[in-house]
Parts: sequence; C-alpha cells; structure tokens
Amino acid sequence: MKVTHLYTGEDNETHFKEIDYELFDNGMIGWLSNKIKVSELIFRETDGNYNYDFHPAPQKQFIVLLDGEIEIENGVGEKRRFKAGDILLVEDVTGRGHKTKSVDGKPRRSIFITIGHL
Repeated sequence: MKVTHLYTGEDNETHFKEIDYELFDNGMIGWLSNKIKVSELIFRETDGNYNYDFHPAPQKQFIVLLDGEIEIENGVGEKRRFKAGDILLVEDVTGRGHKTKSVDGKPRRSIFITIGHL
C-alpha cells in the first residue's frame, strides 16, 4: 500500500518520500498490512477555496483523502497533487512545515488518524 510521507529533514524543511506498506494474503478477506497503533480519528471538511500557508503538522497523523483534490508544497518548493483515495503520513511537526491548498474548487473531506510514533 503506497503512502506519501511528509517529514522534516536535517535542513529543518519538509520533504516527501514514498513508503510502501507490505500487505499479506489473508485469504477470502483480502490483503492486510501489519497493525499500526493509532490514537484518535478525526473527520474533517474544508471548503473549495482552502489555502493554508506554511505550517507544521499539529501532530503525527495519517490523512486519508475521501474527495476533493489538494496541492501540497514542501519546504524546498516541490509540489504534489493528491486526490480521493490517497494516503499521507504527515510527520513534519517541526520546522517551517508545508503549504496546502484546494485545486479543484470543491469541498474536501478527509480523515485524520493520529499516531504516537512509528
């Protein structure tokens, strides 16, 4: 299962990297990953003109996008777009953080799943 990881590098800027969580065959119920301890689940909705300047994540969390489309810019100027079904692991809780903006003009729903540490 592919997940985009946002993390703070040694330069104190946010960077992207891809993580591939291994899935294991569980027969009739499909393929499952190993368990990951989580803390809370938060539902979120933003409007279609959401545009949030540089900010660190408030806590380490997975973000699962349910609909809408966003663009995230990391601390070194790289921009990536994410849409429904994409999963982010956001751990840039220190440093300048990242920018997030809506790109399709539609409301966006997502789920935040907070974690202690991995």
